[in-house]
Amino acid sequence: MAVSSYNVLQVNGSFRTCLISHSFNHLKTSLSSTVKPFFKELQQLLPMKVDHVSKTMKNTSGKMLDAVVDSMFQFVDQPSLPSQKNFLPVEEIEELVEITCTSGEIPADFAEGVFVRNGSNPLFGGLKSAVSIFGQSHDTWVEGEGMLHAVYFEKEHEHGSWIISYKNRYVESKTFRLEKQRNKPGFLPALSGDASAVLAAILLNTLRFGVVNKHMSNTNVFEHSGKVYTIAENYVPQEVDISTLETICDWDVNGAWDRPFTSHPKKAPNSRELVAMGTDATKPYYVLGVISADGKKVHKVDLKLKRSVLSHDIGVTQKYNVIIDHPLIVDLKRLTMGGQLMKYIKEEYARIGVMPRYGDAGSVKWFEVQPNCTFHILNCFENANEVVVRGCRALRSFIPGPDGGKNKHEWYSEGFNFSDDRDSAEVGYLFTCLYEWRLNMLSGEVEERNLTGTEFSMDFPFINEEFTGLKHKYGYTQVIDSRASSLCGMGKYGSLAKLYLEESNSTECVEGRCEQLIRVEYHKFEDNNFCSGSTFVPRNGGIEEDDGWIITFVHNEETHVTQVHVIDAQKFESEAIAKLTLPQRVPYGFHATFLSMPACQS
Repeated sequence: MAVSSYNVLQVNGSFRTCLISHSFNHLKTSLSSTVKPFFKELQQLLPMKVDHVSKTMKNTSGKMLDAVVDSMFQFVDQPSLPSQKNFLPVEEIEELVEITCTSGEIPADFAEGVFVRNGSNPLFGGLKSAVSIFGQSHDTWVEGEGMLHAVYFEKEHEHGSWIISYKNRYVESKTFRLEKQRNKPGFLPALSGDASAVLAAILLNTLRFGVVNKHMSNTNVFEHSGKVYTIAENYVPQEVDISTLETICDWDVNGAWDRPFTSHPKKAPNSRELVAMGTDATKPYYVLGVISADGKKVHKVDLKLKRSVLSHDIGVTQKYNVIIDHPLIVDLKRLTMGGQLMKYIKEEYARIGVMPRYGDAGSVKWFEVQPNCTFHILNCFENANEVVVRGCRALRSFIPGPDGGKNKHEWYSEGFNFSDDRDSAEVGYLFTCLYEWRLNMLSGEVEERNLTGTEFSMDFPFINEEFTGLKHKYGYTQVIDSRASSLCGMGKYGSLAKLYLEESNSTECVEGRCEQLIRVEYHKFEDNNFCSGSTFVPRNGGIEEDDGWIITFVHNEETHVTQVHVIDAQKFESEAIAKLTLPQRVPYGFHATFLSMPACQS
């Protein structure tokens, strides 16, 4: 997943004065007398707005801050295990490289277009930790600068042979260009680590650069109104030229969007409006927007949430927007008290909101559900008096990772090993099942159940996007290899699943609760082969919902070769019909899309 890129802090103006004072009081307890005067100066500067901070950077205080950071903080590479090699960055290939090493055949009615995936590709060799007198802060494994990997499918003429080529390129956000120009790391990791170190990073990044964190733009790629954008939810999207992968500019919806933007905006059925939201660490915590089919803001509203939650996805139906409010909570006050900035709190409530397309905070109908962490929605639709929501649900969040000094690999191993007790807090807490909530709009009642069992954990769901917001028969996910993921401490996906949402298969009983599970087919890769960026490509002129192909990047960890596999969705368990060997390895990443030729040309 990406889930991509989960830096939710975004500075829009100034921090609250009372919070800054509290923050500095906490920091001062660990500072020597020689450093205290420096932080007193920072305390005086912080209430300034970002544009004032930028002006301050132009004078000597900016140079002083750089000098202090250089002398007080040391950037160190995070250790990498042999099993993590394909999470490491690669170099850019500036020109298109034709792919000539193929097996199988691309069908004649496959769409011309571009298969493009986003993912993390950290500058300067890999993810960093910053070590100082405050302790350590760390990049999390979902951070790192965005890089696009694109495979182009073109025909010589209408009935000609395929010309397939590849290139990759960084997403050059403003913060990317800033660090590249400096030719060394500049931003201190500000999401995970010792509380004092994270707090110091937040304050110093804000003073030096005007923002808390880098604009990664590493999670997803989407098209709207004939333009292509990259996104991670701590900033606005970046427009890119899909033919060159050049970053063009920020997209702030013609000045109407001045806050973070979800990694998973959804196109509403029929109207093709884009429904988006943005979460933040300071009020307003959650703002929802609707953007017209031609790219203009038509609605924007603060939902007036009482807490800051990291909500990664949003759903749509024909009439409604669907809001995930789960207890993965971002809390600056908790950070100043020595706790984690971001933390999943299983004792807190979880709920799903259903809101008319152009509604306000008062129009949202909230449904209390069992506590969970759901990063990704498969789809939502209306069914008589119900709104049906399906997503990949776990008992905890895999980010930012374990607290209390617990070993990350032990924590992952426990998280993916499921016990007989589905609600156990000790094991299986990262295990993700496809889950269904049926929300009755008349009675306010909720029916919820697992649709898949404990055989495999699955995430990164996708469908034929023509059925977004509509009732559908099929869905697809990437399937976790629990053993490989436990050993690596990061998610690895060793197969794909096809979900037959209207076909029952078996019954699974846990602690007296029996659930009817759906039929699932699996497409398994060879041993030590793992995929990323899977998506559905509909057949030109196809009639059935599953008439098309699954396309995905697959990396072989024994040969260190990456291929693109094309799989017939109607013969899902069969061997891929085509495998394209790429000119270099593609690191594991997050979300992808296939842009058909008309979208590419526009």
